[in-house]
Amino acid sequence: MKTVSAIRILTRRCGFVSTEARVRIPNFSSTSSLAVLLSAESRECRYLHTSGIMLGEIHILKTPAFAESVTSGDLKWIKEAGDSVLVDEVVAEVETDKTSVPINSPVSGALKTVLVEDGESVEAHQNIAEIEEGEVAASTSEVAEKQPVEQKTEGTVSASQVEEKVSATESSTDAVKPPTEVPPMPKAPASSKPVSELSVLDAGAKSRSDLIGGFSRNETRVKMNRMRLKIAKRLKEAQNTAAMLTTFNEIDMSNAIELRNKNKDMFLKKHNLKLTFMSAFFKASIYALKDSPAVNAVIDDNTNDIVYRDYIDISVAVATPKGLVVPVLRNCNDMNYVEIEKGLAQLALRARNNELAIEDMDGGTFTISNGGVFGSLFGTPILNPPQSAILGMHAINERPVAINGEVEIRPMMFVALTYDHRLLDGREAVMFLRKIKTAIEDPRAMLLDL
Repeated sequence: MKTVSAIRILTRRCGFVSTEARVRIPNFSSTSSLAVLLSAESRECRYLHTSGIMLGEIHILKTPAFAESVTSGDLKWIKEAGDSVLVDEVVAEVETDKTSVPINSPVSGALKTVLVEDGESVEAHQNIAEIEEGEVAASTSEVAEKQPVEQKTEGTVSASQVEEKVSATESSTDAVKPPTEVPPMPKAPASSKPVSELSVLDAGAKSRSDLIGGFSRNETRVKMNRMRLKIAKRLKEAQNTAAMLTTFNEIDMSNAIELRNKNKDMFLKKHNLKLTFMSAFFKASIYALKDSPAVNAVIDDNTNDIVYRDYIDISVAVATPKGLVVPVLRNCNDMNYVEIEKGLAQLALRARNNELAIEDMDGGTFTISNGGVFGSLFGTPILNPPQSAILGMHAINERPVAINGEVEIRPMMFVALTYDHRLLDGREAVMFLRKIKTAIEDPRAMLLDL
C-alpha cells in the first residue's frame, strides 16, 4: 500500500496519468496487475488540474442589457483583435441615443476574434467577440518602473573612470583645433530655366498637399454618432413643435459675489464642496417655479392636456466631448445650497467619467444652461422638449449702470428665458424671470417669501 500512495502523489503532482507505464515494483507478480492499478488511479485523478484556471478557454463577449427605451446602438471598439485584456477592462462601448454603455472583459486574456465590426449596429445580449483566457504580460507601468533602475545601474561608474574619460576628452580637443576662418560657401548656380516656367512649377507645387507647409483641399466624412443624431433630432423637433419666444433681463451680481466670497472657505471646510453660482440660480429657480406653476407644467401633445406637476426636477446642460448631455437633479422642492451643490458635483463627476445612465437624463421639468463658463455674453437657449421653459445664464462682466441717478461699475449678467408661448403668456414669462432676478440680487427675499 505504500507503493500505491507513492503513485497517487506522483500522478497528482504531475497532472496526468499514463496507463501504458511499465514499472518494476516488488510484491507484484506481473505487469498486468500494475496496469489495472494505474487504470484505477487514472479514473481517480482524471479531473485534477495544476491550477484553477483553464488556460486557452474561449469566452464569448456579449453586449449588456439596454434600458427599456433603447433597442440598439452603434459599437465602438477600444481594443483590437490580438490585444491583451485584463478582467473588467473596457474593450468596447455601445453608443446609444443618450449615453455610451461600456463593455467589460469577463476574464483576462487576449481578444481573439471580433464578430462585429466597428460602427455596426448591435442589440442587447448580442455576441460581438471571442476572448481567449490566459495570462497577461506585465503592464507597461511595471516595465517603466524597472527601466530607470536598470539605467541607473548601468550608468554608475567609478570616479577614476570619470577622470580618465575627462582627460582623454581634453587631450583629443587639444590635438584637433577648429579652423580659425570659415571658407566661403560657393554661390548657387544660376538657373537655366525661364522665370515664367519657374512660376508655373511653384504654383503647381503649392497646390499639392503632400509638401511640407502646404495645405490640403481633401474632404473627410465622419459618421455622426447616435448621441449627436438624437440631439439634432430633438432640437429640430423643439423648433417645429413649440412656439418658442425668448425674454431677457440683466442681474446685478454684486450681492451674490459678496455672499460667495465671504462664505466659500467655510463652506468648503465644513461640507468639502465648492460654493458656486449654480446653487444660487438653482435656489432662485425653485423659488420662482413655486410661485409660477405654469412654467413647471407641460403640454401633452397626444391628448392636448396641460399637465401640472407638484414636483420640481431641474435639468442642467453639461457639455462633454461626445455631445451635450442633460442630467436631472430630482426632487429639488426643498433642497438647500449644500444639497444642490452635492447633487451637481455627483452629476458632473459621472458625466466626466462617462458613467451617466439613461435614467439620469430622463424627465425634468425645467432646464438651466450656463453658457457663461465658456465666456458667452448673450444667447437664446433652445427648449429641452417636452419642457416649457429653459433659463440661460451668461458671463459676468463689469459694466457701467445707473444706480440712484449715478453711474457705477457693477458686475452684471445677462439672463434669458426661452418659453413655449403655447402654454405661457408673455406676462407670466417676464414675471418669472424677474422673480429670479430679485432672488439673486437680494437673497433675503427668499427668506421672507416676498
